[in-house]
Amino acid sequence: MITGILVALPEELHTLTKSKIKQGDCLAVSENTLITLSGAGPKNATHAAQNLLSHGATQLISWGCAGALSPHLKAGHLLIPNCILAKDNTLLTTHQPWSQQVIELLDKSIKYDTSCLLESDTIISLAEDKARQYELTQATAVDMETAALARIANQAQIPFIAIRSIVDSAQLDLPEAINYAMNDAGGISISKLMLYLVRHPGNLPRLINTALCFNKASKTLKHLARQLPQITQTQWSLACQ
Repeated sequence: MITGILVALPEELHTLTKSKIKQGDCLAVSENTLITLSGAGPKNATHAAQNLLSHGATQLISWGCAGALSPHLKAGHLLIPNCILAKDNTLLTTHQPWSQQVIELLDKSIKYDTSCLLESDTIISLAEDKARQYELTQATAVDMETAALARIANQAQIPFIAIRSIVDSAQLDLPEAINYAMNDAGGISISKLMLYLVRHPGNLPRLINTALCFNKASKTLKHLARQLPQITQTQWSLACQ
């Protein structure tokens, strides 16, 4: 029994381990747990999930951050979704007993939600676009990797869950500097970021606010990472879903 955990970005990886991983590589953090760094987006996540399976993973976790679509979700809130709404409107159901086990491990101070998570192949930056997606789908949050992992899990007929901490609230416009400085793997080029800020210094306050929100999301994930041995100790079966 091996649990494979997919994280998209190095900053999300740091909530699980101090070790560094090259994009596409797998790291064994215990005898029954593998972590891979996928890079951002569904294409990278698909390759990474397949790589976890090739290394023996028998169940999968999508771990990291998400953006809120629902107004009630705030930075640091946790989403353990009961389903994923894919771009083609397919509903991909997470493993409910496994998700419930994670919920039972949470500290009472952590606010969580179990509503649907939306797939997007791009960052939804603007509050008006988040509101539009929420109205259209009723999904409470969005990310770019979980649906890809879910499709691979379904094809392999193995259980999967998602553990996603909210960074940006539905009311928050993400700074344009992030999109400008982001590379194809989802990483941030510091030189491009600094260049953008030199040209657009008014972006700095929003960038600082986003960093503070990310710290809240990371704190939640780090709390849950302490429970990782319990989260990964059971081999779940689709029969008990």
